[in-house]
Amino acid sequence: MLASLQGHDAQLVDPLSLKDQQPPYAKNAARAVRPEVFVAVGICTHLGCSPGVAPKGAGNPSLPADWPGGFFCPCHGSTFDGAGRVFKNKPAPTNLEIPPYRYASDTRIVIGEGPKA
Repeated sequence: MLASLQGHDAQLVDPLSLKDQQPPYAKNAARAVRPEVFVAVGICTHLGCSPGVAPKGAGNPSLPADWPGGFFCPCHGSTFDGAGRVFKNKPAPTNLEIPPYRYASDTRIVIGEGPKA
């Protein structure tokens, strides 16, 4: 999944997440504290619908043949890559929100609190 985040920046509205209000620790290619774990608010930034996981090669006719995998909102067709970055020419205006979160341990995430100083 991490490899699929590369090579389609030109198709994204805000590939570097410069417009989004996201925690500073998520300002990286994976938009995550740990790249292997993606934490986002699962609400489409268009009208608040719930996008679902849409893996590469899933055969969804609403997605392009070169779909890299990510998230698809079936209500109005917004698409987001695996880091929650929205594709151009879709109803959703911004990337999926990254909430404040921190790791309490290797196996526990606390949502709503950023890392301890």
